[in-house]
Amino acid sequence: MLILILYFFIAIVAIQIAYYLGVFGKFAFAKAQKITPKKIAVSVIVCAKNEEENVAKYVPLLAEQNYPDFEIVLIDDASSDNTLELFEAFEQQYSNIRLVKVQNNEAFWGNKKYALTLGIKAAKKEYLLFTDADCFPTSKDWITAMSSQFTLHKTIVLGYGGYEKIANSFLNKIIRFETVLTAVQYFSWAKAGHPYMGVGRNLAYKKEEFFNVNGFINHIQVRSGDDDLFINEAANGKNTTIAYAPESFTYSAPKTTYKNWFTQKRRHVATAKHYKTIDQFQLGLFFSSQLLFLILAAILLAFQFQWILVLSLVGLRYLCAWIIIGFSAGKLKEKDLKFWFPIVEIALVFTQLNVFFTNIFSKPVNWK
Repeated sequence: MLILILYFFIAIVAIQIAYYLGVFGKFAFAKAQKITPKKIAVSVIVCAKNEEENVAKYVPLLAEQNYPDFEIVLIDDASSDNTLELFEAFEQQYSNIRLVKVQNNEAFWGNKKYALTLGIKAAKKEYLLFTDADCFPTSKDWITAMSSQFTLHKTIVLGYGGYEKIANSFLNKIIRFETVLTAVQYFSWAKAGHPYMGVGRNLAYKKEEFFNVNGFINHIQVRSGDDDLFINEAANGKNTTIAYAPESFTYSAPKTTYKNWFTQKRRHVATAKHYKTIDQFQLGLFFSSQLLFLILAAILLAFQFQWILVLSLVGLRYLCAWIIIGFSAGKLKEKDLKFWFPIVEIALVFTQLNVFFTNIFSKPVNWK
């Protein structure tokens, strides 16, 4: 039995190394990205529901972007706080702000995709740049950096949306590591010609891409997924590229309790089950191989079966993973995370396993 487990373990290690070096290495070893400004008009789209504190802080940062031709489309999704009042004040203050007021209706009650659709249709520019109400750009050149990656054929741009650092917080390190690992995955697969997701915290596409797939209609019944499900349907190797220059990043405040973060991850995992079958397979294979690597290594080492070979394979896998994570984290300005690998990886793997089983027995809560 142990010899069969060893053979299975060797296969799992091979799969992990293939992912890290064969796929994720496409991003980790990519050259630094240059920013060549493009003279294209951009609509920045922000959808908010009860976000008065965030919009008060972050809308001015968007309005002060150093870009010659852009508008900001602020979408109030039937807020019950002072979000709408703040949006109306910003509309008076900044000439390039356009306000879209969404009223709840019976067919699309509380559906963010409905609100976003109204905002996209109201946008006057052909190139759309999305971020969330609780996000802020790292520089005044955010629009320039993201829009610079558009070309005649590349009409979808996937960006990086990170989370702020919180000192002396292990949870914060797990959250940021998960964010980096997710970005490494969707950036790498996009570079490999098979994009499968993006994040609404930092995402851009030409308006025609939205209408080419009839907007969100094919997954309108799924409350989440205005970003990743849309990209999963609309993106391909010919029309999609990535932006990873530091000026293109956005950040937002991370969850500060495990419970809140766990709830957020439940929504993300529930949305992923609507991905294309091939994308579900590649994501499932990566996670399964991560989990099995830990379990099988523990079994073999507990029985001290071929322990020198097993330890060598464990070391080889961690060396490959650490190199890839290190280079990738450096590109994404998250270098400190490489010093916490593999501790944060182990914590993340078992959290994801918990999320998976929890979602089987109860339905996660969606857009508020």
